[in-house]
Amino acid sequence: MDRNNAIGLIIILFILLGWSYWMSNQNLKRAAEAKRIQDSIALTLPQEQTVQDTTHQIQPAIPDTVREAQDRAMYGSLADYMRGEEEVLTLENNLVKLDFSSKGGFIKKAELKEYQREYEDAQNQRQSGPLYLLDNPKNKFGYSIPWGNSSGGKIVTSDFYFQPEREGNSVIFRLPLATGAYFEQRYTLQPNSYVLDYSVQLVGLPGSTGVQQLQLDWENYLDKIEINDSFERFYSTNYYKEVDEDPNYCSCRTSDTKSFDETPLKWISNSNQFFNTSIIAETAFPGGVLSTEMLDKTDESLKRLTSQLTVPLNGDQPFAMQMYVGPNEFKRLRAMGNQLEDIIPFGRSVFGTINRWVFRPLFGWLLKYIGSAGIVILILTLLVKAALFPLTYQSLHSQVKMGALKPYIASLKDKFKDDQQQQQMETMKLYREFGVNPLGGCLPMVLQMPVWFALYRFFPASIEFRQESFLWAHDLSSYDVFFRLPFDLPVFGGHISLFTILWAGSTIAYTYYNSKMMDMSNVNPAMKYIQYLMPLMFTVYFNNYASGLTCYLLFSNLLNIGQTLGAKRFLFDESKILEKLEANKKKPKKKSGFQARLEEALKEQQRQAAAKQQQSRKK
Repeated sequence: MDRNNAIGLIIILFILLGWSYWMSNQNLKRAAEAKRIQDSIALTLPQEQTVQDTTHQIQPAIPDTVREAQDRAMYGSLADYMRGEEEVLTLENNLVKLDFSSKGGFIKKAELKEYQREYEDAQNQRQSGPLYLLDNPKNKFGYSIPWGNSSGGKIVTSDFYFQPEREGNSVIFRLPLATGAYFEQRYTLQPNSYVLDYSVQLVGLPGSTGVQQLQLDWENYLDKIEINDSFERFYSTNYYKEVDEDPNYCSCRTSDTKSFDETPLKWISNSNQFFNTSIIAETAFPGGVLSTEMLDKTDESLKRLTSQLTVPLNGDQPFAMQMYVGPNEFKRLRAMGNQLEDIIPFGRSVFGTINRWVFRPLFGWLLKYIGSAGIVILILTLLVKAALFPLTYQSLHSQVKMGALKPYIASLKDKFKDDQQQQQMETMKLYREFGVNPLGGCLPMVLQMPVWFALYRFFPASIEFRQESFLWAHDLSSYDVFFRLPFDLPVFGGHISLFTILWAGSTIAYTYYNSKMMDMSNVNPAMKYIQYLMPLMFTVYFNNYASGLTCYLLFSNLLNIGQTLGAKRFLFDESKILEKLEANKKKPKKKSGFQARLEEALKEQQRQAAAKQQQSRKK
């Protein structure tokens, strides 16, 4: 790593630190706002509910006969459906198996047949089993329907046992509300798909004319699916799309609440790192409240997501929706329309664009012909290096020209060894005379930054890397474990990632090699050490990052070393370059505006330094 590369990396480091500081402040603001909104929502809850809950905690249990009488007085014949025996109905195709519960009429468990869940047992051995979504017993899914006699003036459908019925590849759940009136939920599983056609309907309810607004209350505990659940936690949240707006999401790193009083929503999505459950309205949900609650790391679940959506029903007409219960596969989500594919956290702006439309299709195309994702990463590295070679060539050419001028620069240092500022001025003149740009190697590195940032988001977001093994890495979407520590270290973790260690070692070796090729005597001593400290600092962070990225970085370093050694041996002849530099020296020169201003600034520093010396002598 030469001085220009070190400058580029320092720029990146400060950008990352600044971004982290800004995000930390934003997260604190979001957390405060979320608490304010949640407190406001709590104040709007009926006071009698609080009293009832408190009374329930203090008073002894009410006998069943008394409770049944109370329920019948409140709900009439509907009370018959508050007790019963749960029935489980199943819809299944080649991709997914869905179990529905007659209590509440919602999905009790979804098994994704083409995916497995991996976990570590007490001995840190990897085990695998079926992958389920929506199977947490604490989950709730129900509608609030206006009901005059009930407490709070509504009933919640999740408290009642529906009458189930099956028609082909559809299941229908009906809850009788009165004579000839019922509430219906209908699910139809599409073939070879993770998509359900879903609708709700309120039929024949006395006094229900015009548009009735129900409220869907969905409480979903996201289970830990990936081995690296700390990493998974930061890629799981509640996504949503406002009509005519781009998709957005609740905070991934803090508890957060979003309210949409008069803002229609097209869809919402409860998303893990690689899987999601989404509800898409055919028209729109008139409003809602979405929240994400961070749970303790020791909790069996990652997060608690809650969604309250307004569902309008026009007379007996059904409200049509679709549900997607499946993996974050880009093509499938894009086929759903309405930008649902944006729940895959590829990044925003130029970084997301590079990932979605360059790296993703390129990797997918390569994977069709090559079975190993690790080999594809190597080929991807080669392709990226080939695409960026013109920039790399410019950087290497600048290094060789700077190296050719080392004897001249050394003589200037001997001549002006007692005047550092004069030495800098003469060095700048030397560069101008020989036509060398000292920053020529820095610009290519800065121009490569969008590619690095894009790949930083690409590897942990792409489901194609999930559970793909390469060499000693079992899962390229998670960290690789080469050695287990007998203890956990803060930030670093309780393991050692060999890809990360090899990347750091190759970076330090490459830096040392380049420092020998460059004149470092005029470099700030702190700069000399920071170029070695930076790989060690990033090692702490990358130790828990996706091994696909550290594998790519290692390949990239090895190719950088090969390019540097090969270029200096086969592409550049230092004697010929020096002859060309001597020829440049003889040509008439015209100062650029930047060079003129830089020299003027150095002269001004000299004048000020001389003035200070005179004043000190007079004293």
